[in-house]
Amino acid sequence: MSHDLDTFAATANALADVAGTVIRPWFRTSVGIDDKADESPVTIADRTAERVMRAVLAERHPDHAILGEEFGLHAGNSDWQWTLDPIDGTRAFITGRPTFGTLISLSHAGTPVIGVIDQPITGERWVGVAGRETLFRPGFGNLAAPHVIRTRTCASLAQADLSCTAVEMLEDAPRPTWKKLKAAVHRVSWGGDCYAYGLLALGHIDVIAECTMKPWDWAALVPVIEGAGGRVTDWNGQILRPDGDGTVLAVGDATLLDAAVACLKT
Repeated sequence: MSHDLDTFAATANALADVAGTVIRPWFRTSVGIDDKADESPVTIADRTAERVMRAVLAERHPDHAILGEEFGLHAGNSDWQWTLDPIDGTRAFITGRPTFGTLISLSHAGTPVIGVIDQPITGERWVGVAGRETLFRPGFGNLAAPHVIRTRTCASLAQADLSCTAVEMLEDAPRPTWKKLKAAVHRVSWGGDCYAYGLLALGHIDVIAECTMKPWDWAALVPVIEGAGGRVTDWNGQILRPDGDGTVLAVGDATLLDAAVACLKT
C-alpha cells in the first residue's frame, strides 16, 4: 500500500499541475458563465480542467473509478476512486478572488487516503496522505520546499475562530444549531471555500462548520486536515459518507470536536 500511495500521490500532484495550467489563463478574464440546475455557476475553466484530469487518469490508472462535479461518475474495476472538483469556489473564481481551489482525492473502498487542495493562482498546495503528515507548498516564487504543517492548539471553543463559506449555505442546514456554535466561539469569519480548510490546516482557523457539501467538496479535505493534526466529521461527529446529510465539521485541535458536536447536535 505504501508504494501505491507514493505512486498515487505523484498522480494527484500531476492532476493539480495540469488543472492549474488550464485554469490560470481564464482567471480575471471575461469568461462565460452558465448556471447549473442547482443555480451554482460553472465555466469553461471548470469543465476543461476536469476533462484534462480525467484524461490523465485514463492513461495512468484506467481501472480506477472517477467521480467529478462536472461530469459525474465513471465506474472503474477496482476499489480505488478519484474524486475531483476542478474549481471549488467558482463564485470566487469568476469575481477574481484567489480563494478558490482545485480539490483532488483518492479513496480506497470508500475511505479518502489522498487529498490535495491546490490554489492555482498563488501556487499554494496542501497534500495529505493517510498515515503521514500533511505537506504544504508555500506558493510560486517561494524557494522554500514543501514542508510539514500542523494545526494550532486551541484550548476551548471560547478561544476559537469559526469559519463558514456563506450565510446562505446555512439556510439549507438540516437543523438550526449553527447559531449555538457561533455563540460559543470567540469570533466568526465568512468566505474561503476550500481555501479556508487549508488555512485551518496551517493553524489560522480553528473550526469550520458547513452543510450542503457533496463528496467532491469534502473528500480531499479529510487527509489534508487529519494529516495536520485535526479532525473532520459530520455535525454528529460521525465519519463523512457519500450518502450522509451533507454536513461537515472540521476542527484544528482534535480536543474541540466533542464540544463543537455538542453545539451542533442539539
